[in-house]
Amino acid sequence: MALGTVFDIAGSGMNAQSVRLNTTASNLANAQTASSSIDQVYRGRHPVFAAHYRDSMELGADSPASAAQAGVQVLGVVESDAPLQPRYEPHHPQADEEGYVYYPNVNVVEEMTNMISASRSFQANVEVMNSAKLMVQRVLTLGQ
Repeated sequence: MALGTVFDIAGSGMNAQSVRLNTTASNLANAQTASSSIDQVYRGRHPVFAAHYRDSMELGADSPASAAQAGVQVLGVVESDAPLQPRYEPHHPQADEEGYVYYPNVNVVEEMTNMISASRSFQANVEVMNSAKLMVQRVLTLGQ
């Protein structure tokens, strides 16, 4: 594996964790939004990641991108299928005809845990990039 590949892997990891932080922030921002209809209530969103690796042998020697490619791929963002939270609040302005208000299926504690984990994962990828940069700088000074 070339040293340049380390930057690609760490960069894709940082990108994936940015997506994770953004979806977590969206979930937290909408955690207490109320709705009178099950169809209109916000549903928690979660990113789906996959490890991505293509060997240089798969690409072919004459390919312009003949180096190995690896990293994290963001497959998409899916809505949570956890049950919504109906609450009996007959005096709420958005209550339906039966007195129920529907809240998102977002667990604030779980989302805060996701935010801390994503933040630390992002920082770990930053440290990998800094270490690789330092190694490249030290290799360049060997010739002096």
